[in-house]
Amino acid sequence: MKKPPLIRIGLLGLGTVGQGVWKHLSRERQPFERRLGARLQLVCAAVQSKKRKRSVRISTTKLTEDPFAVVDDPNIDIICELIGGSGIARELTLRALQSGKSVVTANKALNSEHGAVLFNAARRNGGRYFFEASVGGGIPIIKTLCEGLVANRFPLIYGILNGTSNYILTRMEREGLPFEAILKDARKLGYVEADESLDLDGVDAAHKASILAYLAHGKWVPLRHMILAGIRNLAPIDFSYARDLGYKIKLIARIECALEKRALSIGVYPALVPLSEVIANVDGVYNAVSLTGDVVGSTVLIGRGAGQDATASAVIADIADAVRQRLGHPNGTLSLGASATPKPGEHNQLAKPESIQGRYYIRLQVQDRTGVLAQVAQVFARNKLSIAAMTQFENAHKGTATLALTTHTGNERAIAHTLRDLKRLKTVTAPPVLLRIL
Repeated sequence: MKKPPLIRIGLLGLGTVGQGVWKHLSRERQPFERRLGARLQLVCAAVQSKKRKRSVRISTTKLTEDPFAVVDDPNIDIICELIGGSGIARELTLRALQSGKSVVTANKALNSEHGAVLFNAARRNGGRYFFEASVGGGIPIIKTLCEGLVANRFPLIYGILNGTSNYILTRMEREGLPFEAILKDARKLGYVEADESLDLDGVDAAHKASILAYLAHGKWVPLRHMILAGIRNLAPIDFSYARDLGYKIKLIARIECALEKRALSIGVYPALVPLSEVIANVDGVYNAVSLTGDVVGSTVLIGRGAGQDATASAVIADIADAVRQRLGHPNGTLSLGASATPKPGEHNQLAKPESIQGRYYIRLQVQDRTGVLAQVAQVFARNKLSIAAMTQFENAHKGTATLALTTHTGNERAIAHTLRDLKRLKTVTAPPVLLRIL
C-alpha cells in the first residue's frame, strides 16, 4: 500500500502561540493525518534561546537559534511565522514566499503594515499565504468574510477585536473601579502586550481592522488615516452615565463603506453600544464581529479573541488548508496566493471627515461658576453641533463640576473642531473625554 505524502512543517518562534501549535499538533497528529490524507512532521522550531524553559517538551535537536536555517531548508514545505512584529518577521516571510513555500502566520502587525508586499510575493512566486489567526483569535472571521459570504458586499463591519481592552472595560463596568486598578490585574494575568499601547490605544484592533478592510474592499488603509482612540482616559462615571442611558462601553472597530459612492472609513474607538445590540453583551476576553452583507444581512461571530489555545486553533486550521493545497486540493480553503484575490477596491476613496456622520458623548471637567454652561453651549453652536442632553455632576473637590453631554447627529469634522475649541476654554480644567455612540 502506498504511503501518504509527507508534509514537513517548520516554526519561526516558540512563544505562547508556538508552543500551543506544537503541543496540539504533536498530541493530535494521527487524527489530523487521517483527516488530511498526509503524514505530518514537525521538523524544527527557531527560538531565541534553546535553554529557555517551556511548557512543552521538545528535544533540543529540534530547536535552532538560526531562523534562516528553517526558511532555507529545502525539505520544509510549510513555514509557521509566530515571531510577531514587522522587523525580521517580514524578511523571513518574504524569503519563504519567494522560495514558493506556504506560510502560515498569526501576525496582524505584519499584515497590516506590509500585506501588499507579502501578498504580491506569494502571487509572483507561486507560494501561499494563510493568516486566519491574525484577526479574531479563534473566530473564523476571515474565512467567513472571503468564503462563506463571498456573494456579498459589505457596507458595514464592526465589532470587538481586542480581548484585553474588552476585559478591562467589562470589569470597570461591573465593579466601578478605575482604569489603573483593572489594568494592574490584567498585567498580572498576562493579558496585556509587552507594548501596552497596542491594546490600550487601539493599535492592535486597528491592525486587524486594516486587514478586514482590505479583504472586504480591496484597499489598504494605514493607521494614520483612521479615526483612532484608546481607553486610557475612561472613568467609572462614564460607565454609570452609559448604563443610565441604556448603553455599554466597548472598544469598537468599525469599517464602513458607502458602496455607491465608494467612500471608505475605518475607526477604532471607545463607543456607547446600545444594550439591544448583541455585541454590547460580549464581555471579558471575548471578541465579536458583525458583518452586514448586501445579500445575507447581518451575521455575528463571537469567540475567544486571544490566548494560546484560541490562536493555536486558528493557526492549525491554516496549516490544514496549507496541507490540502500542497496535495492539490485547494477547494474550500483560503489563501492569498497566485489565484486568490480580495474584492477589487482600487476605486475606493477614503471618506472625508465631514461625510462621516454620528452621535457623540463628551465628558467635561469645568469650573463650577456662573456662565460656564453658556460658554460650552456657544462652542457647540459655533461648530453646528447640536446638544441632545446634558447632565451635571458635583465633584468631590470644590470649585469644579463634571458635565456629561450627548449630541444629535453631527460629523467628524464638527466634533474635531468642537473638542479643539473646548480645550481652549479657560473654564475647562481637564482634556475632554469623547465617546462615539454606535
